[in-house]
Amino acid sequence: MKKIISNDVLYAKMEEAINLLCDTVKTTLGPKGCNAIIDHSSFTPFITNDGVTIAENIESDDVAINTILELAKEASIKTNEIVGDGTTTTLVLLQSIFNSGLKLIKEGVNPLILKEELACYAQKIISAIKLESRIPTKAELTNIAGTAANDDNIGKLVSSAYFKVKNKDAISLVEVDSNINQIEFLNGYTMSISLSSPYYLKNEKKLDYTNPVIYLIDTLSDLDCLENAINYAIKNDGPLIIITKEYEEYVANEIISLYINEGVKVILVKLEEYGLNKEIIFDDLKAITNSSNLAQVRKISISSEFATIVFDNNPQIKKRIVAIKKELANLQIDKAFYNKRLAMFKNGLVNILIGAPTATERREIKMRVEDALWAIDSATKGINLGCGLTLYKISENLKDEGNASKILMQALKKPFKQIMQNAGLDEVNIIKNIKKEDYQIIFNIKTNCWENIQNSTVYDATKVIENSFLNAVSIASMLLTTTSLIINEYQNNLNKLNDTMEL
Repeated sequence: MKKIISNDVLYAKMEEAINLLCDTVKTTLGPKGCNAIIDHSSFTPFITNDGVTIAENIESDDVAINTILELAKEASIKTNEIVGDGTTTTLVLLQSIFNSGLKLIKEGVNPLILKEELACYAQKIISAIKLESRIPTKAELTNIAGTAANDDNIGKLVSSAYFKVKNKDAISLVEVDSNINQIEFLNGYTMSISLSSPYYLKNEKKLDYTNPVIYLIDTLSDLDCLENAINYAIKNDGPLIIITKEYEEYVANEIISLYINEGVKVILVKLEEYGLNKEIIFDDLKAITNSSNLAQVRKISISSEFATIVFDNNPQIKKRIVAIKKELANLQIDKAFYNKRLAMFKNGLVNILIGAPTATERREIKMRVEDALWAIDSATKGINLGCGLTLYKISENLKDEGNASKILMQALKKPFKQIMQNAGLDEVNIIKNIKKEDYQIIFNIKTNCWENIQNSTVYDATKVIENSFLNAVSIASMLLTTTSLIINEYQNNLNKLNDTMEL
């Protein structure tokens, strides 16, 4: 049976849901924000200050409040999906915009008109953010990564990896049984494969060959087609690596027999990608072999799951790079796959190896590394003063043009105030000193020192600030124009039944 909640009852539920979500998350904002412990059914409890992770784990026994929570979470989740940072700032802005807007609606303001005014005024603020933006230096990008991770060492680690490949999608995070965080550079083209026989590896973790011969074939169904390839490999005194999409089992058995009994170094591997991606990667390999099915490369490393080919440049690779860039320009989805391929053709890949004594600590460090990686990638297009100061400065320069401007001008000051409160600082005196110097100084919370903005290390990515603000306005506006909530009442009865059964 359906239950409808509306008017003042709905408004009360909305306020409770928004404040529950935002009050929980906003204490983590800034360099001296606090952590939260999260209990999870799938693994051991863990500690984090990652805003979106905390938000995703907040729930309520009240079905109505839980429904509103899921909608409100979308603001931080969307910010995280686009820029990977700024999720807590999004919720701080959302709470202020929603609470101020709801107060006006209760006083008689039309919610639809208010929504339009908020959208219109938000564009003025986005323009102001862009005007305050500038291109960062490498040192500033490193500082931004450190700030996002709340750890300067992680910032340096991530920036070192990023500067090497200049492509976020070319960087993978790998948890390892070690107490050291380090970088592993992978030159060449890496693909998912399976070996036709586990015998190839025996007790070794991987096979490394210099100057091997690569033989590409769509489907391997008989041995006759391999005669020239095997002779070529023997003549060039190098192992033969057969890469195929599919093979017949009896052919694989014949090949491994040659390898074991005849001492012929023939390695058969199969691409393990699916669908169109398998075809695309096979075409990439053809570019590496310069459109030849049989060619020698500089090096190949083969494990049970991956193969990496180190190759020399050739005209086909240059054409392939141009083609990938054109495809990327028109893509809306799956950009990571194309970016990764582009990186493998140009600068290679990077693994950031994440180690810690416990799985809980590794998971927490991994979240920090992810935040740093997203932050540095977003910041390459532009940076603004950090610590919430860009939004605060803009709010002081805006003109009061009605309800929407009042709501947003007030909201823009909230992130700065929250960061100061979380650090136990007096935001009133700090902003007073900053205004006195016409926003040419900023207080660095990590060092507890004042800095001139020309030499400051406190910056945020322009893209993060923009998306945090726009997503907060979007979700707050949608909630403010909602006048009824329809829920399944049976859900409450089901919960009660489950509780009774457990007893």
